[in-house]
Amino acid sequence: MTDPIIKFISYVCVQTAVYWGSPVPDGYGGYTYAKPIEIKCRWDDVSKEIMSDNGEQIVCRAQVLTPTDVKTGGYLYLGSLQNLTLDAAGYVNPRTVNGAYMIQRVEKSPLFRATDKFVIVAYL
Repeated sequence: MTDPIIKFISYVCVQTAVYWGSPVPDGYGGYTYAKPIEIKCRWDDVSKEIMSDNGEQIVCRAQVLTPTDVKTGGYLYLGSLQNLTLDAAGYVNPRTVNGAYMIQRVEKSPLFRATDKFVIVAYL
């Protein structure tokens, strides 16, 4: 039996976004990211004041609901990989993509009676 919350998330997450995860310091003051992947989401363009993971008050530009595990410091772009100019290895730096935004905070709530399924909200 499919969990009703998972069913609901699948129902509302009909938009495609590109996610770059696993930010790792490059030793020169920047970061390198994993190869971009497409995920399903519900992208709401909202201005909302939030507290970042480091305790700073910031205004986010979007709130993204997704069933995919995303991490603070990664990047999200509303659109598909087809919209991007990728290199021969299938990569593009998210910091050079117009409309790609850094994930400032992630809220992860477990589903009822579940320890391995979550509702994830990313704030950009």
